[in-house]
This record gives sequence, structure tokens and C-alpha cells, in this order.
Amino acid sequence: MDNITHNQIVSFIWSIADDCLRDVYVRGKYRDVILPMVVIRRLDSVLEESKEEVLKAKEKYTEAGMLNQNDALCQVAQQSFCNSSPFRLKDLAGRGKIQQLKADFISYLDGFSPNVQEILDKFKFRNQIDTMIEGDILGSVIEKFISPLINLSPYPILDDVGGVRLPALDNHSMGVIFEELIRRFNEENNEEAGEHFTPRDVIELMADCVFMPIADKIKDSTYSCYDGASGTGGMLTVAQDRLLQLAEQQGKTVSIHLFGQEVNAETYAITKADMLLKGEGTEVDNIVFGSTLSVDGFPSRQFDFMLSNPPYGKSWKGDAEKMGGKKEILDTRFVTSFKEDATFSMIPRTSDGQLLFLLNNISKMKQDTELCSRIAEVHNGSALFTGDAGQGESNARRYMIENDLIEAIIALPENMFYNTGIGTFIWILSNKKDEKRRGKIQLIDATSLKSPLRKNLGKKNCEFTQEIRQQILDMYMNMAENEYSKVFDNSEFGYWKVTVLQPELDEDGQPIIDKKGIIKPNKELTDTEQIPFTYEGGIDAFIEKEVKPFAPYAWVDEKKTQIGYELSFTKYFYKPIKLRSLEEIVADIKALEQETDGLLTEIIGG
Repeated sequence: MDNITHNQIVSFIWSIADDCLRDVYVRGKYRDVILPMVVIRRLDSVLEESKEEVLKAKEKYTEAGMLNQNDALCQVAQQSFCNSSPFRLKDLAGRGKIQQLKADFISYLDGFSPNVQEILDKFKFRNQIDTMIEGDILGSVIEKFISPLINLSPYPILDDVGGVRLPALDNHSMGVIFEELIRRFNEENNEEAGEHFTPRDVIELMADCVFMPIADKIKDSTYSCYDGASGTGGMLTVAQDRLLQLAEQQGKTVSIHLFGQEVNAETYAITKADMLLKGEGTEVDNIVFGSTLSVDGFPSRQFDFMLSNPPYGKSWKGDAEKMGGKKEILDTRFVTSFKEDATFSMIPRTSDGQLLFLLNNISKMKQDTELCSRIAEVHNGSALFTGDAGQGESNARRYMIENDLIEAIIALPENMFYNTGIGTFIWILSNKKDEKRRGKIQLIDATSLKSPLRKNLGKKNCEFTQEIRQQILDMYMNMAENEYSKVFDNSEFGYWKVTVLQPELDEDGQPIIDKKGIIKPNKELTDTEQIPFTYEGGIDAFIEKEVKPFAPYAWVDEKKTQIGYELSFTKYFYKPIKLRSLEEIVADIKALEQETDGLLTEIIGG
């Protein structure tokens, strides 16, 4: 499909909303009709040629008393879906009576196979029928979608002399068109889109960071890609396309299976619809509805590649309650055996569950393959530093860093997403690092590497061009050290949190000892210190050099020492504002004096 045909189809479908829905729906609700109707029309056109055979088979199976006919009818249709109603969509056009149109349209929808029914249910499309009937627009919407001006069919439309009037639309092209419509609607509704919609430029950078380091290791094989917060499926789609492209460049033939889980009903429906439209009907069952945190849809599976943009700053209290309450959670994704602790808890506060999605991915990493697993996930800044030593967030970072899983973290520019201007970060993880990366973490500050948009899309006012993405990717691949990129040993980010005690003193300023020879601490003087792992000499040296000169009798309560980890981009990439020179300031003052010279006299004299 060329760009002209693509644009014509997208523009035509986009115009249906303005032509038919404007007086009945507010603009933000257009998608509730248009997206499911695109799905319906595409599936309808795919099934047109086999319609008669399906109806004949249905009659035969019914006469034979067959109860569950779905699989058999889909086999007749030679698709992963079918429609056994007596109607095609074009049969419903021109219905004179509105109520007859409603009844026939409902009968038509009821004829679809269960996998399509689930999509329609999650879209809540049947809820729109009464609205369209009351507004007397259902007929016009149907007529628009069967218009001879566009072809959503996998078969070409011929002219009177047998020439191709409208080209066929293959599955991939149909998927591209559907994704373009999703993108447009998400951008139109930017106030909510960020919850499940990641800009394409960010996803492409994530995909590059996941696949490019292992491009030369791709084999003629089968790979799996997973997104535990799959939204509308954009991460999975881009990842699939990128891996196929790299495989082709390497002269390899790969098969890719996509897996995802999504808690929002509409976005779940969009993902499954997109897969059906692309001819990936057999993969539809790999997309699961529900919350990844409380009901893991793939508890026993592991994946080669994982990309996600989970919700951040969003409460997961409901999930915690479903899991028995935060203090009772024993899910091994989040509470595991680590070091000397058999129940090492990485559970964060219930106000923000973003790190749980990353831990979920880590639990699904392969351990015994050539590539093992690679992860790219978007988080906001709190994932870097929220949580004190020993708390869930810090423990999660400790688990990742001490298991040497983090390859790099990339700081993105502000205003990269549609509904938020906050800073975001791409975490890149691998459980099979290259030798040069072992024991190290690379921080890339890409906050200033951006190209302004000509027109804001919600709060998104900048983007990564292909050149900028390549610049970031080059720094990552080369482990460059420059003003944008720095590489550190894992230990750089760890610290001990120690509790420092001081004794009660007698009148002579000496520690008070009780009967068993134990020094009595003064609770009011209890303090804590955060000591970097990199401090020369460790805890003892720190206490001697930094504490005892001011509190000579101080000691550490070793039972309370905790290990913590945090990462700070500000610490390593802070650029102080250059102060103006004294000469510049004096020159400005003199200029102001000249501008106001005589003004006071003029005012007083006046």
C-alpha cells in the first residue's frame, strides 16, 4: 500500500465521524463508534467470499444437531473468526424502518464468533446502538463504511473492464491504518491518552535499545515478546516490526509470538482487534484481560523480550487487597529469597505500584538460553530514589543492582508524553550482560536531546527524530563517557543506613554504665547516617572521621544497619548556572541609570 492510498483511507474514515456523528456525539466519544466499526467492516469484508459456504455449513450442522459449531464454521471460513448471521454488512444498507435496521444489525453482530464478541463487549459497542438509532445515524454510518470510495477488503475492487479500481488491503496495511486511527484518537483525547499510549518515537528508541545489542545473535528461531501493561499494543507492534526488520537484515527467518495483559477494557479490545485485523488471530488468546499485579496472566511463562510503560504515580491498593493485603503478600515476583533473607520484600507503598511491573518482568526472564532476556521499561523519577534503605522500593533497586541486571537508564526530555510534562526514564535490563557491562550501570542524560514539534500534542511539545534516536543509541552501544553519558560501578549507588547512638553522660561528661557493664544510650541523641559503599574504609572509617570528632563516645547499633540503593541523575549531570560577570552587571546598571536619567526630576517637577 502506497502512502497516497493509506492517507486516502485514513482521511475517509476520519471524515465519517464529522459527517455522521457530529450532532449526536461529543468529539471525545467519536472513537466509541469509529474504532469498532472499522473492525466490523474489515472482518465483514474478509468473510464476504466465504459467506455462502458458511451459511450452508451452518444449516447442515444445525440439522445434524451440532451444538458447538464455532470451530467448524471458522474452518469453513478459513479464518480464526466467522459470522454465521444471515447478513453481510452491505445487506443492512437502505433499511427503511429504523427498528428493523436495529434488529437486523443486532442479529448481524450476534453472528460473530466468540473472539469477536469479546472485542465488541470490551468496546461496549452494543451500548452505542440505541444512541445511533435515536440520532438516526446508524444507517448512514453503515453506508459510509461500505462506500465504493474505499476498500477495506483483502481483495481488489475491479472496474467495468476488469482493471483494478481500488487495490486490495493486506493484513499488515489494515493494521497500519487501524494504528494510525488509534494514534489520532489518542492525540485528540490527550488528557487521558498517556495512561496507555506511549509516543511512537519513545517506543522506537526502547525497541532499538532492546534489539540492537543482540542483532548479530538473532537466529532462525522463534522469539517471544511480552508487555504486562500492553495498552493498545503499540509496544508489541513496534517490537515485532523492529525484530523482523533486523532478522531480515541478518538474513534470518524468525517467528515472533506476542503476549500481553491489559486492565482497561477498551484498550484491551483495541489490542485484540488490531491482531485480528493483521491476520494474527491465532495470537489473540495471548492477550489477557485483567490486572497484571493481582492476577498474573502468565504465571509460568518466560519471555525473550519485554517492553512496558506501566502506570506510575497510580495507587495499587485495590490489587493489594485482592492479594490479601500488603503485609500478607507472598507472591514470589515481589517477595523472594535473597541473600540471607528468605522473605526479602520488594513491595512498595500502595500509592505507586510502577516498580511491581518491572519486578513482574524480571520474574519472567529466561535463564538458560543464548540471549536470556532483555527488558526496556518507562518509569518516572520516583523509581530511581523513592523509599528509604530496607523499604520496598529501595529493596527492588538493590535486588536488580546486586543481581547485575541494569544495563542503562536513559533520562528523557520533559514534555515527551501526551498528558504529562514530568521527567521520565527508560530502564534497560539484561540478565546476560556483555563482558564490558558487567558490574556497571550506564546513565544517559538525553533531557536536552530533543526536536520541538510545530504544534503541541497535548503536553507533548518535542520528539526524538531518527537522528536523535541514533545519537542516543550510539552512546548506549559504545558505552560512551561524555557530557551526556557516564558509566559507574554498581557500588556507586549503594549505601549503608546506620543508626548512631550516644550515651547519657554523668556530671563529669563521662558515659553512664549500668550494672551489667552496658552503656546507657540517650534516646534523644539517636541519629542516622547514610554512608556510601564507596566511602574509603567503610562504616568504621566514616564514624571515626565524620562522627567522633563531634561525638567522641558515639557507636553504631549494628543490628539496625540497613542497605539501600538510589540513583540520582542530578548528582552526576548537574550543570550550575553560569553567573554573570561583575562587568556585565555594572554595565546593565549604568544603562538603566541612563534610561531613567531625569525621570525623578520630571515627576517631582510635574
